[in-house]
Amino acid sequence: MSKWECRENIQKGLLIVISGPSGAGKGTVCKALLKEVPKLKLSISTTTRKPRPREIDGINYNFIEKEEFKEMVQRNAFLEYAMVYNNYYGTPKDKVMNELQMGKDVILEIDIQGALKVKSEFPEGVFIFVMPPSMEELKNRITKRGTETKEELTKRFQASYEEINYVSKYNYIVINDEIDDAVEKIKSILIAEKCRVDRLKDSIDKIVRRKI
Repeated sequence: MSKWECRENIQKGLLIVISGPSGAGKGTVCKALLKEVPKLKLSISTTTRKPRPREIDGINYNFIEKEEFKEMVQRNAFLEYAMVYNNYYGTPKDKVMNELQMGKDVILEIDIQGALKVKSEFPEGVFIFVMPPSMEELKNRITKRGTETKEELTKRFQASYEEINYVSKYNYIVINDEIDDAVEKIKSILIAEKCRVDRLKDSIDKIVRRKI
């Protein structure tokens, strides 16, 4: 039996929402987590922003034009969507729901606006807030990217301070000081979530109904 199972297989997968302020390293944490737990599926967000250096369409994001994004909004094709720094970001709904129904665990690496929208529609999800070890370190990480202007950097720093105020809306907080430690904490969270009584109710009922 896999350590990712708790006595009985859970029919429906976990929806795992990971977010945090820009520069907290949530993307790096998710990438490392997916290597450690290959059964996890990462939902690829759709965005209207331009790709950064080394980003690949269909792998990092689905990059589309604003007109196409708005058309998808009209079709109710997103689980959530938001405008962040003058660009749209959204989570395609159908693929996520299909994966969950097939019993696969799905990670959404999304901004805080999107996470709160998902929580209002899908409260049984697992919501994890990734924090930097300090605001100074967060500033260093954002600056080292070298992809934003001074004005954009200032906006991101201000937004990060505001975003941290939403941590109480999440189920868990993980400090991303060392990547390996952060990944181990999230793995432990997922194991615990899979053993929660309310998630295992159907399996418990089956055990109780079995003849001795």
